[in-house]
Amino acid sequence: ILELRKEVADPPFPGFLDLKIGLDAAGSIPPTWTSALRSTRGVYLIVHRGRSEQYVGSAVGDGGFLGRWLAYSDGHGGNVGMRELSAPADAYEVSILEVAGSAATVEEVYARESAWKEKLGTRVTGLNHN
Repeated sequence: ILELRKEVADPPFPGFLDLKIGLDAAGSIPPTWTSALRSTRGVYLIVHRGRSEQYVGSAVGDGGFLGRWLAYSDGHGGNVGMRELSAPADAYEVSILEVAGSAATVEEVYARESAWKEKLGTRVTGLNHN
């Protein structure tokens, strides 16, 4: 036994840029993390654990990052490249590449998403077909 506590506490939030979780774990994120992830928009990276193929996406709608990640519970979230792999959500890890400022427009977030796709080559060797 390392420690006894009277109260159960969530693990500390690692910060947006250090967060890395299984895509299947998006629905069971500690409650203290959910408000931060629901209220924040930006660009994220999904990596297939076995094949190392990458997908870059953006979270701009209601629910922020967490809302978008929950849409992947079926293993593809509507993404053509991920659908072709037919892998379940637990085959992927998700992390945040960039957090958008509160004044950023949807178009600016999409531009940053496109820049990351170019930098990482996910349109050429990854799962981005757009």
